[in-house]
Order: sequence, then C-alpha cells, then structure tokens
Amino acid sequence: MTDIFESAGQALLYGLVGLAVMAVGFIALDLVTPGKLFHVVWTERNRGAAVLLGSQSVAVGLVIDEAIRASESEQGLGYGLFSTLLYGLAGVVVMTVVGIVIGLITPGQMGATVFEDNDGRPHPAAWVQAAMYLGTAFMIGAALS
Repeated sequence: MTDIFESAGQALLYGLVGLAVMAVGFIALDLVTPGKLFHVVWTERNRGAAVLLGSQSVAVGLVIDEAIRASESEQGLGYGLFSTLLYGLAGVVVMTVVGIVIGLITPGQMGATVFEDNDGRPHPAAWVQAAMYLGTAFMIGAALS
C-alpha cells in the first residue's frame, strides 16, 4: 500500500512540473503572437489561435512525457523532477525559436496571418505552424530517449 501512495505522490510532483512547463509554454506563445492569447482564444474565439495553442499544448505534453521517461533512469526523485523541468523548458525554447524562424521566412507576419479570420475557418498557416510544433516535439522527444 505504501508503494501506491509513493507512486501517487511522484505522479503529483511530475504533474506539477509539467503544469509549470505548460504555463511557461503558454507565456512564450503569448509573447510571440499578436494580442493577448487568452483573450484571442477565449473571448474572440479565434480558431487559428486555438489551433496554435492546442497544438503547442500537445507538443509540450509530448516533450514532458519523454522527459519523464528519460528521468526514470536518473538518480532519485529530485534529480528526475529537475531534469524533467530542464528538458521541458528546453523543448519550449526550441518550439518558440522554431515559431519565430517560421515567422521570419514566411510572407507577412506569421502570427497575424495565423490569426486571420478565413470565413470562420483557421488560416492554412495555423495548421502548418501546428504541425511544426508537433514535429519539433517529436524531435526533442527522440533526443531525450
């Protein structure tokens, strides 16, 4: 029975680390997109912004998943939590840089293009950006394994 409580406690701690990394990911995405992301998604109901935020959230979750798996072989819970935090933050940084680079090499301002209203449908650029976030997460995950 003690193992169950210990495992539940570890899951809670890893969950808190994952939540912190996801919050940093949200803030990073908010900084590189036009407007306040929370407002654009929840109040303006912008579908392109929702696609971007949803894909980035899944991507960060994938990185955290692989970071936790990689930390299982680490020395002790504290070290595992710390390495998960660092790997997760590294993933957020790489995804943010990828988003910025895509914005620089595409016509117009990528963030503004993604948020364009396209007759109630997300702009195709939103799907491209979403795929880039997911692809980046898989690359980072592979590097961790």
